[in-house]
Amino acid sequence: MANEKILVIEDEQEISDLISDYLEINNYKVYRAYNGNEGLEIFNSSNPDLIILDLMLPGIDGFELCKKIRKQSSIPIIILSARREDVDKVLGLGLGADDYVTKPFSPSELIARIKAQLRRSMMNTDSRQDHIMDFGRLKIDLKGYNVLLNGEQLLLPAKEFELLSFLATNAGQVFTKEQLFNNIWGFDDFGDINTVTVHIRRLREKIEENPSNPKLIVTVWGVGYKFEGDRK
Repeated sequence: MANEKILVIEDEQEISDLISDYLEINNYKVYRAYNGNEGLEIFNSSNPDLIILDLMLPGIDGFELCKKIRKQSSIPIIILSARREDVDKVLGLGLGADDYVTKPFSPSELIARIKAQLRRSMMNTDSRQDHIMDFGRLKIDLKGYNVLLNGEQLLLPAKEFELLSFLATNAGQVFTKEQLFNNIWGFDDFGDINTVTVHIRRLREKIEENPSNPKLIVTVWGVGYKFEGDRK
């Protein structure tokens, strides 16, 4: 039976062994890298379904590697790090990671998070509609999981695309951060609700002409966010 492929990019041998053992017990195919450069090479050659990424890596560090991968792919990325500071979590999520796990960690919890990310990714793939939403300079292809901005392809990480398409599909409706988190990340997600704010900011930086004065993803003070745009 074909199994999902997981790329583990972790420079500590014992931790890499522990993660790999648990993944293989759960019938995942495991690829391993021990530094950022090797991780990027294996990512490009193996086409994994999910990446577990340490931040403190030799060569290209985890932050830079996450940024490089996000320019190419919307694959789920789970950061695994001993760095517990909120600023590191916000930065990691801001660069496109889908989840952030701190060391020491529970292997069973890590497996649960992996399953949740893979399940969500598969559900989103299966549920895409044959539909293109046209807002003029911004076009969202729900079937192709693709966004065009002024005619140029805009490659978004999975969660950014899901958040944008959810808001655009429900244009004009105001959603609280809690509603957005539950709809995009799910009730069973282990993440922090503040990740909604991070993803909104990141989307605005990519699609708004002036991110400090957004016209598409608008803040409704004291309530939440809504998408404003006229369908063509």
